[in-house]
Amino acid sequence: MTTVPSLAPNQPQPRSQRAIVHLEAVTKVYGMGDVEVRALNGVSLTVEPGEYCSIMGASGSGKSTAMNIIGCLDRPSSGSYYLDGVNVAKMSEADLAKIRNLKIGFVFQQFHLLSQMSALDNVMLPMLYAGIAGSERRDRATEALRRVGLENRLHNKPNQLSGGQQQRVAIARAIVNRPVLLLADEPTGALDSKTTQEVMDIFTELNDSGMTVVMVTHEPDVARQTRRIAWFKDGQVIHSHLAPEDLHSAVL
Repeated sequence: MTTVPSLAPNQPQPRSQRAIVHLEAVTKVYGMGDVEVRALNGVSLTVEPGEYCSIMGASGSGKSTAMNIIGCLDRPSSGSYYLDGVNVAKMSEADLAKIRNLKIGFVFQQFHLLSQMSALDNVMLPMLYAGIAGSERRDRATEALRRVGLENRLHNKPNQLSGGQQQRVAIARAIVNRPVLLLADEPTGALDSKTTQEVMDIFTELNDSGMTVVMVTHEPDVARQTRRIAWFKDGQVIHSHLAPEDLHSAVL
């Protein structure tokens, strides 16, 4: 059995100039005074280009808070967050919205597709906000749907698609702006085991093509299909580079 070293709490990691994600001593505090909750306590975490990393931990461990900060959906109370080399921790809401649209592709447990729009129109939507011309939007959306195996479902609305197909549309929408980071939050949580594997195969193929993927999950079988696991506990990173095969022995 492999011995897996733990990080000392709050142990910093050197910032790579190439890093896609670099959290540096990030703290997130909710509330004030006696009701203060420290969701993250000095978290440092780095993800390099082309990595496939999952974030795990029990409920209340801080993994969802970390996901929100990595996705520029929330800000740290203190510390720095470098996304693709830029410290975004202090950016305005308007600048964060631009960063989210251009740099990050999101996939959630619930698919968040617009029910009255076709698969193609759902996938084209992020490019509309990015100011991409109509003809290019259609071409890129069609290619993204082809990559996830839905080239024959372009004009279907969400209620005409299975749950797995809807998640594939959501993945196509997430990659269509060619983000530097694909961020997935429990992307298989609403799927059965067969469909889960089909969706995980897509994430693996995207990572094999060079895309950087960070996935938050509570499912060990899902995390083991990533290349590396970061384990959170009590708002801290206990293991930052846990090999999938060492997951069981390291956290039990």
